[in-house]
Amino acid sequence: MKISLQDSYSEVESLVLPVAPSAREEILAQWAAKTGLPAELLLQDFKAEHKEIAVLYPRDGSLSARRLVLLGVGEKPSPEKLRQAMRALVHQKKTRFRGALGIDFLGRSLAAESGDTIDGYVQAACEGALLGQYDLGRLKTAYSKKEQTPPGPAEMVCFTPTEWKPAGEAAIERAQAVAAAQARVLHLVNAPGNHLTPEMLGRAAAEAGESAGFSVTVLAKKEIQAAGLGGLLAVNRGSVLPPAFIIMEYQPAGKSARKYPKIGLVGKGVTFDSGGISLKTIPTLHYLKSDMAGGAAVIGALEAAARLQLPAHLIGVVPATDNMPDGAALNPGDVITTYSGITVEVEDTDAEGRLILADGLAYLKRNFNPDAIIDLATLTGAATISLGSAAAALFTQNDDLAAQLSLAGEQTGERVWRLPLWDDYNKPIESAIADVKNYGGPPAGAITAAKFLEKFVEGHPAWAHLDIAAVAFTDSEFAAGKSSTGFGVRLLIDYLMGLTVKDSV
Repeated sequence: MKISLQDSYSEVESLVLPVAPSAREEILAQWAAKTGLPAELLLQDFKAEHKEIAVLYPRDGSLSARRLVLLGVGEKPSPEKLRQAMRALVHQKKTRFRGALGIDFLGRSLAAESGDTIDGYVQAACEGALLGQYDLGRLKTAYSKKEQTPPGPAEMVCFTPTEWKPAGEAAIERAQAVAAAQARVLHLVNAPGNHLTPEMLGRAAAEAGESAGFSVTVLAKKEIQAAGLGGLLAVNRGSVLPPAFIIMEYQPAGKSARKYPKIGLVGKGVTFDSGGISLKTIPTLHYLKSDMAGGAAVIGALEAAARLQLPAHLIGVVPATDNMPDGAALNPGDVITTYSGITVEVEDTDAEGRLILADGLAYLKRNFNPDAIIDLATLTGAATISLGSAAAALFTQNDDLAAQLSLAGEQTGERVWRLPLWDDYNKPIESAIADVKNYGGPPAGAITAAKFLEKFVEGHPAWAHLDIAAVAFTDSEFAAGKSSTGFGVRLLIDYLMGLTVKDSV
């Protein structure tokens, strides 16, 4: 989709008017006068509720658009609400709206209503429209027969005041980079396990790196064995598919006298989780193809950061395997030695994600020693019980990092909520026969999982763990069942954009 800015109305097929309830009467009266449409009926029929859509057909010549689309953003408008509404609009109408789609930021401004900036709304609208084109049914036989051009509008025009042109153009650039990365995440997380093995995930990371401009190294099984990544190898024991250990690195182009912050990202890459010998018995086992959503988010964040040439040095690590039962599989009660040298009593083979993350965290810390480490993982059902799908669970001992991630979450709609990491929670994961055990029982399960991971960052002062189990794969209007949300890309990019570039000493 081609996206541009204009400072005056021009001819488009469909013109979208974002409307908040507080401005409904004023906006509808204004456009009724312009188009000859009956204001009383508009007010009666359109309440500007969130994602409410009304498509109107003005009389000939009254407007430089064939359609006038009223789009409700609901009470307390925000960029996130507009993003959601635009995605819903394009998703619903993508087979009908094929020409130019305009969106009005010249009239009464949502930014004035909410205190946000117009460029924030421009970015949100563009991201929503681009993601609205995403097609979940890529494995249907009919998909291969479709035209290669994505469905939906061929062009989008943002009508904005002249003084907002530089900021608006930057917002469009951000939207295109973030939406492209998030679309990749949607595709990866929605892919069935037989269409996304660990090796395939490694190839997907390499494709992203080649496309966006960052380096990717994928360690194969022999290299993983040579490196001593014992947690990853242990989880992989029951699988016929070899594991992969994905290492990605992005550095800003060119030389600079400034010191870029070095940020390490680790993502859980379990391409299918049966539970192993501790076999899951849930009826939604097929959804466990999404257990690599943290790894996909890390790949997406590297891609978006590289496309935007953000002033940060990023390292991404994704340990990847599936978790299967087999005669050679990891057994409950086994003791394994991880990359860090820490021994782990495996009480539950279904607590496998923390075993591979343990290797990823320790590897990142020892080999790159970044300024901050953030891991993302669909780790525990306990996080879902605690917070539902409204926010990811955030764990960190660093107040500044917590504040930065919380702010980024509020600004992007990918919210996080901080839970405690008190040492009281070490007790449930104490082991009599090893340094630590991998499962502390149901009480405070998300917290004890985070305390387990904490042991593998070796005292790093700025580490954060995001348990995204509840927010990465949920029900939505975009699929008949649960599907990927792409969670993590917007959050991480906003966090990275907020970092300060320091002068080198």
